[in-house]
Amino acid sequence: MFDLNLLFEFSRNHCVAICTLMVPANLLLTLRTVLLVGRLRPQAQVRQAMVTASFFALTMLLHVFSWFIVGVVMAATYILLTLACVCLGLNLWAIAHPASMHQLLRASIPSLDALGQHS
Repeated sequence: MFDLNLLFEFSRNHCVAICTLMVPANLLLTLRTVLLVGRLRPQAQVRQAMVTASFFALTMLLHVFSWFIVGVVMAATYILLTLACVCLGLNLWAIAHPASMHQLLRASIPSLDALGQHS
C-alpha cells in the first residue's frame, strides 16, 4: 500500500532542493503557457504546456500541504501556496477561456502580435 506519510517526510527533508526546483519551474512553465495563448498557438500545444505547468503547481501544493500537516505556518509557506495557486489559476484560465486571456495580453502588450509573426 502507498504510504503518504513517507512521501510527506521526503518532502519536508528535502525542502530546499524541492523549492529550488519548483519555484522557477512554476514561473517559467506558466509563462510558457501564457505566451502560447498570447501568440495564438494551436490548442493542443497550449494544452500540453498547461498540463506540464499544472503538474508542477500541484506538486508544489502537495509540498506546502505537507508542511501545514505538521503545523509549520510561516510566511514562506503562504508565499509558496499563493505562487502555486496563481500558476494553477493562470493555466486553467489558458484552457478554459483562452480568448479572454489573449485579449488581455494583446491590450497589455502591444508588441505581442509582432512577436507571433516572426516565428
